[in-house]
Amino acid sequence: MRKIILMLMLGLLGGLTVQAQQYKELANPAAFRETFSKAAQQIKTIQSDFVQEKELSMLADKITSKGKFWFKQADKVKMEYLQPTYYLVIINGKNIKIKDSKQVSKVSTSQSKIFQKISKITADCVQGNILNSSSFTSKVQENNLFYKVVLTPKDKDIATYFSNIELLVDKKDYSVSKIVMQDTSGDHTTMTFIHKSLNVPLADEVFSVN
Repeated sequence: MRKIILMLMLGLLGGLTVQAQQYKELANPAAFRETFSKAAQQIKTIQSDFVQEKELSMLADKITSKGKFWFKQADKVKMEYLQPTYYLVIINGKNIKIKDSKQVSKVSTSQSKIFQKISKITADCVQGNILNSSSFTSKVQENNLFYKVVLTPKDKDIATYFSNIELLVDKKDYSVSKIVMQDTSGDHTTMTFIHKSLNVPLADEVFSVN
């Protein structure tokens, strides 16, 4: 569950499908950080579909999930898995709701150290400050179409789950295009956001945790 929530907060800026390409070191990372931060602040809402692919070291085939994603500044996120099984995660401020086909669970970030950290990282993503986060070291590369940001956890709690996280950022609008999360177990998860709509009206009721 914590991995899913961490995936959510890194996916706040939405995205498009990306082709694998060669990358080189970025000549001016400071300029990228500034532009990325400004672009993030302009995104008030996101509504999109998503495709998640998980590759497990013990399985030959990928596990593919599909669903819908919503975001509203500054602290509201909803992710609804529709295929192959139903799963719902809602983050609304300090409150988190998780629902599957059998039960509903509710968590407050004030009750958990790791959820407090996830909440802070979520805010950094929304405000475009993730590259300045004390929880990660970062390296930025580029090709003709995208920036690739490699985040390596410094925080021991986050490092328990992930060895590194890659974000691909579209040069056209500085939105995050794809997320690749490398588990410490050797497994990895890729999430791509499609049919993205930015800054569309979203009612607060969409993110209800009641």
